[in-house]
Amino acid sequence: MAQLEKGERGEPGRVDTTRLQEIARAYTRSAVLFTAIDVELFTHVHQGADTEPALAAATGLSPVDIDRLVTCCLSLDLLRWAESGALRLENAPDVDRYLVKGERGYAGPWMHFTRPQVVDWFRMTELMREGEPTRLGMYEDLTPEAARKYHRATSSIGFGAARRFVRGVDLAGRRRLLDLGGGSGAYSITAVKAFEGLAATVLDLPPVVAVTQEYIALHDVVGRVDTLGADFTQGAFPACDVVVMASNLPIYDGVVIAGVAARAFRALEPGGEMHLIGEMLDDDRRGPLDAAMWGMNELICGSQGRAHTRAECAGYLAAAGFTDVEISDFIPGSLARAFGRKPA
Repeated sequence: MAQLEKGERGEPGRVDTTRLQEIARAYTRSAVLFTAIDVELFTHVHQGADTEPALAAATGLSPVDIDRLVTCCLSLDLLRWAESGALRLENAPDVDRYLVKGERGYAGPWMHFTRPQVVDWFRMTELMREGEPTRLGMYEDLTPEAARKYHRATSSIGFGAARRFVRGVDLAGRRRLLDLGGGSGAYSITAVKAFEGLAATVLDLPPVVAVTQEYIALHDVVGRVDTLGADFTQGAFPACDVVVMASNLPIYDGVVIAGVAARAFRALEPGGEMHLIGEMLDDDRRGPLDAAMWGMNELICGSQGRAHTRAECAGYLAAAGFTDVEISDFIPGSLARAFGRKPA
């Protein structure tokens, strides 16, 4: 595709359309990734089908389509030429870790998680003109089967984040963790395994905790992790000395998040702590892009949720009465963690 009014990159005072065209066609990159996952391209490469003829045989695609797909994946740095010098392919390191089906870290379902919403993203203008959404969050009318499908997609990422949490946060001596909107129970399950004497309650919607109980049994923590079927945006919380709310921050507006923080403060024992983990914007709202896009995703889901800045999140905790409030990177460029302590 021809560039319009293209000047030389880096030439002072000159601009061109390259960046704008890249944004306009960004959907093509997503489509290539989806297709490569669909045909298990990276799995076949990992298993030894590392030439184009071998990939054509393994996938059943025509040689010309394999040529097209491999070329795009090479250009996106999803595939690389092996250093041996022969025309053999290998997966990029992150692809080999997360997109090889059957391996422990396989995250294909998570990559496909928002794929069904693609059509609605291209209806964004129309959705905005329809008026303000009325839902507080995105999970009204949720069924157990829908929750099961949701957590099949999110649990691999959730357990990875939970392992990072227990490596970075010392919960030794804590007795009861309350996991708000805990879904698969990843944080609770991982925490009780890491800290002796800790028990946990996953509080989530009734259709969700029916699925949470399956993960609790699978990970052999029955009796150490229990569930409470309720909407955590309203009502009192059970007593605890740690509260975690992870990866559902953009689903709600500031009023809801502030209310959750206030009720968490009341439920915590003196000296207890809260951890709010989510996609937080920098205070100038210029990124991270992922946080901004998850906020926009709430338009697609029809909820009132939006992206929140780090300062706003710190403010929600401070207004609730928490002290020692601090914000730190959790996964740089993706997730941040807001921490607050209830005075002893």
